[in-house]
Amino acid sequence: MTPPLPRTVRAVDTAQLLGLAQEAAMHGFSQRLPVDWLREHLAAEATHYLFPTLVQRLTHRPEMPLQWRCQQLLTVNTGEQIWGLLDVLPDTFVKIPETLDMASKKDIVSRIERAVTVREWMERMGVEADS
Repeated sequence: MTPPLPRTVRAVDTAQLLGLAQEAAMHGFSQRLPVDWLREHLAAEATHYLFPTLVQRLTHRPEMPLQWRCQQLLTVNTGEQIWGLLDVLPDTFVKIPETLDMASKKDIVSRIERAVTVREWMERMGVEADS
């Protein structure tokens, strides 16, 4: 049985985020950034955040596993934080250790709400989507 959608935020380092993106790519999930793009643009030593907001069931594609669509707050190599989406397997998400206190989680959700999107950042920086 799939655990219910948690109302929490999880912190991951860049290597962990790359692993999550690779898993999403392997499953063909629709909400993800290319791993090569992330490698090129993420700050290597940064912490990134995932906030599950939606249970994604593809009833028209029953072979696809259930996913949790997460809002993500990414720190890019310019030092800015940008907002994106990442579909994650529930079992994968629940294995990410809980490391943040409630005040930190509220602050991160607030920063997600104010952050520019990946697309807006790419347009401003003149970055190509497939670079």
